[in-house]
Amino acid sequence: MKKLILGIVFALTGTFASQAQEISFEKEIHDFGTFDQHGDGTYEFKFTNTGDAPLIISNSKGSCGCTVPVWPKEPITPGESHVIKVKYDTKRVGAFNKSVTITSNAKTEPTKVIRIKGKTIAVDEEPTSPVKTTTGSSPVAK
Repeated sequence: MKKLILGIVFALTGTFASQAQEISFEKEIHDFGTFDQHGDGTYEFKFTNTGDAPLIISNSKGSCGCTVPVWPKEPITPGESHVIKVKYDTKRVGAFNKSVTITSNAKTEPTKVIRIKGKTIAVDEEPTSPVKTTTGSSPVAK
């Protein structure tokens, strides 16, 4: 009788231990390349729950305020795919290499890091008001 009960306990433990949530990304780094200031700095990272239990993303945080992620709040069923949308603030000029840290109930990697990188170049902007000139001895007003 003890062997039977012990066998059932081990079988149940093995069954529950084998149910795992896993997150697999199609791509973990996105390179925007070089683009104009105020351009589109949005990318969607596609992922799939490759485990056999629901995946729950509890948090997703950018490395700074210029990188904002949006992630699904509902559980992702096994085999289901979703996206994490990452938006970079493209008013900033220069090279960037930012990360987003994702926290989930995945068994092997409960904390996963995805990255965006690229270079934003300044765009010459037209003056917002015309140059005004005056006559006489006063200086030119701009």
